[in-house]
Amino acid sequence: QVQLVESGGGSVQAGGSLSLSCVASGFNVTTCCMAWFRPVLGGGREAVATIDLPGPTGYINSVKGRFTISRDNAKNTLYLQMNSLKPKDSAVFYCAASRYRGCGGVLHLMTYWGQRTKVSVSS
Repeated sequence: QVQLVESGGGSVQAGGSLSLSCVASGFNVTTCCMAWFRPVLGGGREAVATIDLPGPTGYINSVKGRFTISRDNAKNTLYLQMNSLKPKDSAVFYCAASRYRGCGGVLHLMTYWGQRTKVSVSS
């Protein structure tokens, strides 16, 4: 059974850092495209950061240079390191995995979802 369990969310002041983790079970995180999503106004979710196979990463412009997505095969875990956090980064974050090697953060290509973890950044 596939399961994704996020952790690492919390409350920080602007300029601070948080590291999100997503522990996977039922599959290996290095065998598929994975991503971190957050909700958008009007419904739906946007991919904040993606990691394809064999390893290209992608980020939305607003987090480039501040966020880093990575994965650890030994721990079967996906990470999102978030630095220089801003109040506008506040959101719930979802870990997601695709059945495909490349997904480009496309919502309908994501197959499995975690429950979410909340990030709050105060000014």
